[in-house]
Amino acid sequence: MNEKLQKHINLLIERYSVLAECKDSIIAAYDILEECFSTGHKLLIAGNGGSCADAEHIVGELMKGFKFPRKCSDEFANKLKSIDSVRGIELAEKLQGGLPAIALCEHQSLNTAYVNDVKDGGLLTFAQQVYGYGKEGDVLLGISTSGNSKNIMNATVVARALGLKVIGLTGQKGGELAVAADVAIKAPSFETFMIQELHLPIYHCLCLMLEENFYQN
Repeated sequence: MNEKLQKHINLLIERYSVLAECKDSIIAAYDILEECFSTGHKLLIAGNGGSCADAEHIVGELMKGFKFPRKCSDEFANKLKSIDSVRGIELAEKLQGGLPAIALCEHQSLNTAYVNDVKDGGLLTFAQQVYGYGKEGDVLLGISTSGNSKNIMNATVVARALGLKVIGLTGQKGGELAVAADVAIKAPSFETFMIQELHLPIYHCLCLMLEENFYQN
């Protein structure tokens, strides 16, 4: 890993020394995400409760500027202006580059329709979305403090069947997700709220590294 990206890992461990044991798995997860976005693929994210909020948070950091500006390219700006000389100027100035990410817990109309229409479908809504959205080369990030959330594991099975890489963000035990995932980042705690407190700096670090790589070269 180059020095520009390593600094984010170093800062993370300086601020949260307990995460030193997660260093290798964070780097491995970053490598999977870099390959995903470099090849024009997308990230699907699933979680329950507080982890659902984390999924939405991650999308917010990836789909627009996080720490650095992400101005659109001159080529795209010129295309916008050529299509609409008035709106194109504002769009070219204000649009921000995004790394494509979808939080599967956001789609309430779809999820409630599936639960209503499919018998005992309540634990399959994430799996259904992975089946619909997922393409080989995409990545599923499953967030589960226990690592055993049934709907996350159902989504993981579908992801693997479609050829997606799977990253697990769990607690110390890791659970089934740590076994099934290509990479599992296991926050070193057994208490749900403490695990969630550590998840945030972990995914912020990943988002910073991705932004540095794709928008600060």
